Amino acid sequence: MRNFRLFKVVKILPILIVGIFAFGYFTMTLWNGLMPAIFGLKTVTFWQALGLVALGKLLFGGFHRHGGGPRGWKRHMADRWANMTPEEREKFRAGMRSRGPCGFGRREGTADTQPTL
Repeated sequence: MRNFRLFKVVKILPILIVGIFAFGYFTMTLWNGLMPAIFGLKTVTFWQALGLVALGKLLFGGFHRHGGGPRGWKRHMADRWANMTPEEREKFRAGMRSRGPCGFGRREGTADTQPTL
């Protein structure tokens, strides 16, 4: 188990480093291409661009995990389902049956999708 975690870190670390550098480079390029021309601001270096990215993340997004992991939505739906009454469950089932195969749109052949002549 420990070897698996080490392998996972060794595999993900280079991807993470390349991603951070690429994101910093794109931020620097966009800033230097737009801000001086539009607002008359000075150009920034790569390291200043990385600092801007970190500052923006802190101010507007934080550094927390989003969604409770890859299966967070399943846990959320299981909690909601457990708190529903039998009538609410049947209403939910009926609503899902009236939608398309993946829960989007209407099924073909329903009144909402029939063309009118």
